[in-house]
Amino acid sequence: MAYENNDKKMESIYSKRIRAGKRRTYFFDVRATRGNDYYLTITESRKRFDDNGYDRHKVFLYKEDFNKCSKALGEAVDYVKTELMPDFDFDAFNHEDSGEEGENGHAEVITDAVTAVVEKNEEVVAQTPAASTEAHGEEVDKW
Repeated sequence: MAYENNDKKMESIYSKRIRAGKRRTYFFDVRATRGNDYYLTITESRKRFDDNGYDRHKVFLYKEDFNKCSKALGEAVDYVKTELMPDFDFDAFNHEDSGEEGENGHAEVITDAVTAVVEKNEEVVAQTPAASTEAHGEEVDKW
């Protein structure tokens, strides 16, 4: 993807890595637009079986969807844990991450990243004059 090789590639303001097995890693990165708006990228990186690089899949989550997505993820995880697999020991998989996550696991990491974006956005909004919706929309299109 051209974005990945672009000189203007956005740097992370906050980043959290989760190792999920021998060949899979998830990255939760908070990034900023040029207009000091914030969004979250969720990347799954899987090592290829031929050991020739990695396959990456990326999802962009924008601030207007944070609450809906965080709630939906929590509900989906809770449904699996309570309705589909109530006797399964999900904590048995936390041994590799020791101390990186709370008792809610990966859903908590997403919630933490969303909270970091919201808090950072509130700081910037408090420090900068409000921009019009039209100007804001044009800025988003530029990145």
